[in-house]
Amino acid sequence: MHLNQRDAIWMRAGLDLKKAGVTSWEQIMKNVMNLYKAEMPFIEKMEAIVLTSPEEVTAGLAEAHAKYAARDERAKGLHDEEVDVFYGCTLCQAFAPTSACAVTPDRPSLCGAITWFDGRAAAKVDPEGPQFAIPKEGLIDEIKGEYASVNEMAESRSGGEYSRMALYTFFDAPHTSCGCFETIGFYMPEVDGIGIVDRDFRNPTPNGLPFSTMAGQAGGGKQVVGFLGMGLLYYFSPKFLQADGGWRRIVWMPKELKERVKDGIDADMFDKIATEEDAADLTALKKFLLKVDHPVVDGVERKVDGKKISEGWKIEDPSEYEDAVIAFIEETGGDIDVDAIKAKLNMSEGQFMQVIEYLQDEGILE
Repeated sequence: MHLNQRDAIWMRAGLDLKKAGVTSWEQIMKNVMNLYKAEMPFIEKMEAIVLTSPEEVTAGLAEAHAKYAARDERAKGLHDEEVDVFYGCTLCQAFAPTSACAVTPDRPSLCGAITWFDGRAAAKVDPEGPQFAIPKEGLIDEIKGEYASVNEMAESRSGGEYSRMALYTFFDAPHTSCGCFETIGFYMPEVDGIGIVDRDFRNPTPNGLPFSTMAGQAGGGKQVVGFLGMGLLYYFSPKFLQADGGWRRIVWMPKELKERVKDGIDADMFDKIATEEDAADLTALKKFLLKVDHPVVDGVERKVDGKKISEGWKIEDPSEYEDAVIAFIEETGGDIDVDAIKAKLNMSEGQFMQVIEYLQDEGILE
């Protein structure tokens, strides 16, 4: 089994191989080469080198990383407005039958292996293969990234399972998630924000779930509101989740991942996004977001058009906070200090005023 790409590859060889007579790397790699040549008949000769020396592996990775970086920089320089064709990919349908990936300059593949340039090259090399052109036609919603041609592709390639697929949103007909995605985004309604985790982070995230569990929920080619597989290169796109507030909606990610994509994060948001060092659960995450005055607390305004798309944190039952707020007022003499409200009551100014209005409506406060 082979999943993922670049230097995050999973390769598994079952013990039954030995029973079947496979005893050497030579046998395995000959079959791998035969698969490549069967898929791409223009390949005449191949050589496979298996590195086992740690020093050679380290040197090889350094060379590979330099090539990855050059490819990524080229991909970052092109945007959706500058092309008249997108590309589709169905490579993952072997294990995710309804997965249909739309690859655009601003929305690379979930696995990170296919950029717009890769899609174009593959479609030209093998016109009948798993990568194919999608004319950029029938714009329905510019901010969500919904096109009639992409919808038609999603419906036909998913076997009718889905009829809509928007490219720049988390919540309305999001992109299908295959299973080999580099990262997964997850919505946390408790803070009205989005967390992100990569497969290298093995601990539970603030919602209590690890990467593997969420990948199982969203993978398989499903379209699941609240979970979204994403490739790392997407984080550098100016259209990154633009319909949902982009980086203003991101509240948590592992420290290592945050450092890895820091050049793509809005400068004013970098310190407002928590990591595992700041918050391991939802209670700690709420305290952190209050402390740094994260946009989700009072409501997020979209950068792309300035529209306010969320109302900020609300209290469902203000009566639950009646005693705490009255005690706070008595202690402070009625002076409203926002920092004190956040620190002592663990609530935003808006939530505090919600309780005040409730107390006034009930005649408890004048």
